[in-house]
Amino acid sequence: MSQFPTLGSQQRVAAGGRNKVQLKPGRSLMDWIRLTKSAKDMTGLRGRLITVTEEELAKHNEKTDCWMCIRGMVYNVTPYLEYHPGGEEELMRGAGADGTELFDQIHSWVNSESMLKECLVGRMAAKPKARTKAFENQSGLKLPKQTPLNGTSVPDGFEKQSKDISFRHEWFQTEDTITVVIYTKKKDINSDFVIVDLERGVLRTEVRQHEYSYILHLELSHEVQEVVSVHCASKVGKIEVSLKKLNSVLWSDLGQPREHHNCYIKNTDGDLSYRKCTLLSKIDVSHDTRLLCFLLPPGCYLTIPVGQHIYLKRSVQDVEVVRPYTPVLSSLYTEPKDGGLTCTNIYLMIKIYPDGLLTPFIDKLQIGDCVSVSSPVGNFKCSQLVGITELILMAAGTGFTPMIKLINLSLKMSSFRKIRLMMFNKTEKDIVWRDQLDLLASKDKRFEVEYILSEPHLEWTGKRGKIEMSLCSEFVTGRTEELQTLVCVCGPTSFTEQAVGFFKQLGFNNGEIHAFKG
Repeated sequence: MSQFPTLGSQQRVAAGGRNKVQLKPGRSLMDWIRLTKSAKDMTGLRGRLITVTEEELAKHNEKTDCWMCIRGMVYNVTPYLEYHPGGEEELMRGAGADGTELFDQIHSWVNSESMLKECLVGRMAAKPKARTKAFENQSGLKLPKQTPLNGTSVPDGFEKQSKDISFRHEWFQTEDTITVVIYTKKKDINSDFVIVDLERGVLRTEVRQHEYSYILHLELSHEVQEVVSVHCASKVGKIEVSLKKLNSVLWSDLGQPREHHNCYIKNTDGDLSYRKCTLLSKIDVSHDTRLLCFLLPPGCYLTIPVGQHIYLKRSVQDVEVVRPYTPVLSSLYTEPKDGGLTCTNIYLMIKIYPDGLLTPFIDKLQIGDCVSVSSPVGNFKCSQLVGITELILMAAGTGFTPMIKLINLSLKMSSFRKIRLMMFNKTEKDIVWRDQLDLLASKDKRFEVEYILSEPHLEWTGKRGKIEMSLCSEFVTGRTEELQTLVCVCGPTSFTEQAVGFFKQLGFNNGEIHAFKG
């Protein structure tokens, strides 16, 4: 369970566990983009690029003169301090030093070269000392170097943590097909772990583990059809990736290695792969929320486990903008193939913000338009549901989205006795899928839903207000000890912080509470 800032604090938990602060007016991302396009000298060097020594970098460590090295490039981040979503103090932790690890651990999915290109001072003469101690993640792992393990490149420290993991691969062919087989020695392997992208003759296969992924990345030696199929033999820990030859020729080799081929890499949001997905449909689910259906390319195989999110990416005035969204189902009654994991379509329920950077673009998409969609990521595991008999779901606004698959899955499990959803919205017209929720509650007595409005009309007969202790305490009134409960919370960060705090005060521990982020 992630630790939250104190209630009422300016800091808040956002996607990926980032802390944000309230910025001054005129300090949004779009304001920063406008500033970078203003031709203002952002470096103080009048366009010159210089080579920076470690000693020179260390001199620039104050708010009025702040340089930082990211991936060997030095930036004058002084003008960016007031625009940094995490606040000036957070950014100053890397002042005058190598901030790469800080950057990767807090918001690795941001493109630093795009965001700070007008602040580029130059290149480092040699690698500077990194401010690593303060930036280590919860596992204590640092950015890994690569060393060989049974012919496979792995990060330093990986061998000690993963002595039982030694993936290997081989390939076979028939007259018409190519089959790549990955042996994982993991008997719990399933489609949740596998992502395959086949595009323009390049095959990238990723087997995701908790902290590391095994990568196969090849430019194939001959042409194949851009169609891929995957089979997981869980009992023996084997993954088969099948391709169809374009021509019936005998291959002498599989292909040429590309980046990270036959390697283990550390999982970060910044290393997620993206693919172009095509918009198939777009419908209104409320006055400001759309349900969009995107088609994956034919050469893509991925799974979207319950509770995980993806990122959408686009360029705004040459600055890469990335936002997280949780995939949903086409409806609450959908009977998804393979439990909703293997998919060809991705459904996203997105609220449109007129002044947003990304959602106005999404709202203007036409059928057939494409958008970049990342691989799924998230820290919710279905194993958290093992032994659970009661789900308490607290959702505010589009914080309802991760609850959709969770409701669908839990109602198929006979072990669940109660699934209780409390939805918080401003007005009645903001409630999405109300008809479906009410129908579901009438059909399955294990499911209950209640709506709370903060700005209801006079005729509203339901509950009014915002998240508070009295509402949360209703869930423990008359609660029997034999119920094993999991509380799931999603919504604006202030809502999430308060809900988590209230349930902890009611006696729930970290293992009994999951806060969705992203």
